[in-house]
Amino acid sequence: MSTLKDRLTADMRTALKARDELTTSTLRMALAAVGTAEVAGKAKRELTDDEVLAVLTKQAKKRREAATAFADAGRTEQAAKETAEGEVLDRYLPKQLSDAEVTELVAGALAAGGFTGKAQMGPAMKAAQAAVAGQAEGGRVAAEVRRQLGL
Repeated sequence: MSTLKDRLTADMRTALKARDELTTSTLRMALAAVGTAEVAGKAKRELTDDEVLAVLTKQAKKRREAATAFADAGRTEQAAKETAEGEVLDRYLPKQLSDAEVTELVAGALAAGGFTGKAQMGPAMKAAQAAVAGQAEGGRVAAEVRRQLGL
């Protein structure tokens, strides 16, 4: 079992004993998503820490999007719950890069690969994502690549 999954399980048990309902339910949801990812495909397998991190990142993004949707619909109580769940998941994710750091890393990746035009958007994104290494959302990276390529 991966060490991140072990940590999630241990933290969930601690939260359960402390009767912390928000943390318990959030970590249960995250562990269920990890379990679903483990059985996806032809055979069940253990996920690596990087794969568990990808699942947690996806779950955190879902929470942010849901919070925005609830806030736009005027359901502030539900939006606050989704935001709180996202904050619990953020404890397990790497620190996100600032906009200036993303700009700098994308500029370096584009210069190193010699990417200049719209036709090179795909390879440029691949290089930029590799440079950022999961420390920024794909949407932020894509926006910065588009801006620097002049699209």
